[in-house]
Amino acid sequence: MEPTVSIIVPVYNAEATLPRCVESILTQEFRDFELLLVDDGSSDGSGALCDGYAAGDSRVRVFHVPNGGVSAARNLGLDHARGEYLQFLDSDDWITQDATTLLIRAARDHGCDLVISDFYRVVGERVSHKGDIEEDTVLTREEYAAHMMERPADFYYGVLWNKLYRREIVERHHLRMNEEISWCEDFMFNLEYIRWAERFYAMQVPVYYYVKTKGSLASQYMSIPKTIRMKLLVFEYYNRFYKTVLDEEEYERSRLKVYKFLVDAAGDGMVLPAILPGTTKLGSERVQVARPALDSSGVLADAFRERKLLDACLEPTALRYDLTLGEARLLLQLSQAAWEGTRKDLAEMVGVSRRGLTVALQRLTARELVETWETWPYPGEKGERRWHLACSAGARGLLADLTLAWGDYEQARTGTLTGEELAHYNALSDKVRSSVRDALR
Repeated sequence: MEPTVSIIVPVYNAEATLPRCVESILTQEFRDFELLLVDDGSSDGSGALCDGYAAGDSRVRVFHVPNGGVSAARNLGLDHARGEYLQFLDSDDWITQDATTLLIRAARDHGCDLVISDFYRVVGERVSHKGDIEEDTVLTREEYAAHMMERPADFYYGVLWNKLYRREIVERHHLRMNEEISWCEDFMFNLEYIRWAERFYAMQVPVYYYVKTKGSLASQYMSIPKTIRMKLLVFEYYNRFYKTVLDEEEYERSRLKVYKFLVDAAGDGMVLPAILPGTTKLGSERVQVARPALDSSGVLADAFRERKLLDACLEPTALRYDLTLGEARLLLQLSQAAWEGTRKDLAEMVGVSRRGLTVALQRLTARELVETWETWPYPGEKGERRWHLACSAGARGLLADLTLAWGDYEQARTGTLTGEELAHYNALSDKVRSSVRDALR
């Protein structure tokens, strides 16, 4: 049976960074993939590392070839790929644990030929979030091309590794990297692929850590005349792409934007700034659990790990909808049952302070995601006024994603149980919940 995804990683003298890259792939939540490691004539220990991974995991396939460059290595990977989808990594980068799950889910749920995601830029111990299309959305070819036209030399559009491709399109149209050029070869592949793709999906959740510092054309010891010829070649390809995608009238209206590529690429083009706005300390951008906490025992440690697992499953939805994890937990609770009680009790349940709950409710109410009201006892009855909270009709799409996140959480917790074991576990869990309620009454 063929794998769902072929993940292609060119490897050249990456002994220091390859373990982090490969282990981020092998420990993915999504398991149905093959990993193609193409050792491009490495002179360090990279080749032996690749062989070691192949010996320990049947999903890993290794190819040792004389050094021919990154495009030739990727093309070899494409020649041997068997998956329905294609994913690319560079050997000194890594991906989040949910990367492939989110990419595949987006492609299948929306029937898309290309998924493009935000990514993290890592500089030393600092990390920043990089993206361009500002909402999760399905796009036509023309709509995607219009976004790209605004920032033609942006890494977001130009690289391979923040995208998921459908292999059938690549093979049907014989698409490969141009091994004759060493600048924008990824972008040229993308332009050719976009010509044949029909539906695109932009995903705001960052799933890729980019740490490689790409060298400029000048640093590649290329003569100035050759550099100019190469840039003009790429621009001519880019210009032809828009003549193909747009009708004649639309192309004429957009000509200046198309020619903007020449301005943006006048320097090195396709080079990401070393520092992006909004940098944070590496390790604080996604849910992390330190090894001692993972290995410790005790009832509090168990509860801590359960909460961290839930946060990790909620995090992609929180990022997608610009929510804090506290807000995501609150909405998850409301998606399963409206709240009736005190603010203090709800704050404790969600795991935020009362002030934090107030701020969260102000934001969610302003976005028309929740609605609140109060009720008072009937005349003559004793009791306090009751505070009510529920999701509003405007949260329908968000609630669907929260349901998926809850399913991911349940799958992570009980996915290894058989059907009989799961039924028995659920029955016992119901009894335990009932006992806890009775003990607290």
